[in-house]
Amino acid sequence: MKTTSIKISSVTLSIKECYNFVEDPSCGGISAFIGTVRNATNSKKVTQLEFSTYRPMAVKEMEKIAIHALEKYAIKKIAIHHAEGMLNIGDIPVIIAVSSPHRQAAFAACEYAINTLKETVPIWKKEYFSDGEVWVNAHP
Repeated sequence: MKTTSIKISSVTLSIKECYNFVEDPSCGGISAFIGTVRNATNSKKVTQLEFSTYRPMAVKEMEKIAIHALEKYAIKKIAIHHAEGMLNIGDIPVIIAVSSPHRQAAFAACEYAINTLKETVPIWKKEYFSDGEVWVNAHP
């Protein structure tokens, strides 16, 4: 049985796909983090975002996060999906879904996964404004 679903896609991400992957009859809880493109940063109007990845390394790092979450928390399955390319306000750049027998582990693993992804995965975000653009994160 497959316990991880890792994806980087230029096609719209699917909440249903992530939910369907992690759903399991032994699990009483599914926790999800769904990141959305917001319309402002620091009181400045955002018009769109662009995500750029170094795909081979990003997928490898996302897999490491998923495996570590499975080892550290009492979870059954985890999906980590991230978008690349141009996204508009309201679009979904990231979905993390986790299933576990009990909710506490699902919540904790989901929070761990998004925080670690933002710290370690080579995905870069450029914010576009009416008067220019800026790369937001120059890590890892």
